[in-house]
Amino acid sequence: MRRHPDWLKVKIPGGEDFVKVKTILRKSKLHTICEEAKCPNIAECFGSGTAVFLILGDICTRSCGYCNVKHGKPLPLNKNEPRDVAESVKKLGLNYVVITSVTRDDLDDGGASFFYDTVKEIKNLNKNCKVEVLIPDFKGNLESLKKVIDSSPDVINHNIEVVKQLFPTIRPQGNYKTSLTLLKNIKKINNKIKTKSGFMVGLGENENQVIQTMKDLRKSEVDFLTIGQYLQPTKNHVEIKKYYTPEEFNKLKKIALKLGFKHVESGPLVRSSYHAEKAMVY
Repeated sequence: MRRHPDWLKVKIPGGEDFVKVKTILRKSKLHTICEEAKCPNIAECFGSGTAVFLILGDICTRSCGYCNVKHGKPLPLNKNEPRDVAESVKKLGLNYVVITSVTRDDLDDGGASFFYDTVKEIKNLNKNCKVEVLIPDFKGNLESLKKVIDSSPDVINHNIEVVKQLFPTIRPQGNYKTSLTLLKNIKKINNKIKTKSGFMVGLGENENQVIQTMKDLRKSEVDFLTIGQYLQPTKNHVEIKKYYTPEEFNKLKKIALKLGFKHVESGPLVRSSYHAEKAMVY
């Protein structure tokens, strides 16, 4: 078994707030990416009363080499899910919420209408709550993207995930150019919406490739960026090639800020929704 460096040690889940979040989620039969993707920050986030809701079920139609979310043939959609998410947000008293999903290539709109309904339900029930959506690429479908934008989320996030050179082996069902185009199209349609993206390191990329990825994201007018360490969920997933040190993450953050990103979260335990609300001061 590989032993992680000391800087990757995390708090053991538990406590009153952690149990409260778990209880609300289970009663509503909702999913979170925190649990499905084995996020290392689940103790911190659940313990502070927050969670990243996973809509469109918990089975993804794609199979990426790094991802722990189940993949296969999805179950039918739960029509009550948008309302259930909104009610859970109210019960948790959230002022900022992140909504993401599995990829649903089996749906005509990729699930865009469900994103629309969920954002609208949240804002109707929670007047002061800001909403960030973390969306799939919708296979580049512009109408699906417009549907999400029409729901007026405060931030639209789409993760590039890895450097361009790793897409063929680690994200074979994704497309680097499609992801960049999607991000750029958000600003073309509504330049008031903040955009965000993120990627993992430790999968075999080099520094030049990382910097080029950041430059490509800035060309697509991305406002916020997250960079985190890849952690292998199981022995069946892609192996870790390198552990980046906290100092190396700080270096990448400085480079990103010089490139023009308004807010950057860069660190070993950073994930795409880590401290997401902090970026909204910009």
